[in-house]
Amino acid sequence: MDNKKKVPTNTITRDVKYLAEPTGNIYESVVILYKRANQIALAEKKELQKKLEDFKNERDTMEEVFENKEQIEISKYYERQPKPDLVAISEFENDELFYRKAKDE
Repeated sequence: MDNKKKVPTNTITRDVKYLAEPTGNIYESVVILYKRANQIALAEKKELQKKLEDFKNERDTMEEVFENKEQIEISKYYERQPKPDLVAISEFENDELFYRKAKDE
């Protein structure tokens, strides 16, 4: 995904009060981050499955599976990408997320 610019690939310690500032409640912020990270993870999974589908063969043997270097490179590329939760936190901190509360009626 292209939205991973300047997102760290390792965990960073963050002050919880800064994550709570936009919503006024840390629990609301965590729910927003969870939902966005889940969206990103599902999109990445679909993208990866689509790319790996090209390599799928009904007659694969164990030797062919281990020797498919292109498939291994694609998998390694996705492993090196920032984790979805880090991307979600980065978007949240940079005000790139749109969220709204459900209205009580």
